[in-house]
Amino acid sequence: MQGLTTHYTAAELMTVALAALLVVLLAIIGYRAWQRSRVTAEERERWRCAHLVATGKITDAMLVEIRENLVFYSYGVRGVEYTASQDISRLDKAAVDFSGISGMSVRYDPRNPANSIVVAEEWSGLRGAARLLPENHASH
Repeated sequence: MQGLTTHYTAAELMTVALAALLVVLLAIIGYRAWQRSRVTAEERERWRCAHLVATGKITDAMLVEIRENLVFYSYGVRGVEYTASQDISRLDKAAVDFSGISGMSVRYDPRNPANSIVVAEEWSGLRGAARLLPENHASH
């Protein structure tokens, strides 16, 4: 049984190690893609809004336009002007009233100021209009 010993060159060992690393990385990427695919777009949006309500900074915004379920608004952060929109179709229509607003605020992510909201389930940046707050919802 002395003829069974095998010696690998450094290049062969490096190739095997890199192949194993590639398999591990592909497995991690596949697992993360599978994990993210389980979250619906609506749930992802709910998480985004909750994160902005919890950690976002507030600044003044200007209402640009309302089209069906989209609200277009603009705001400035550190000298940069942003124009954004928010789909409000998932929010309670009775609690969001854009008629008669005197001003509005926006919550934005300080790390990514383009990520912003004007209304969420637990916060409203609308001033002078019906506010979208938990006490406005009927208790079920």
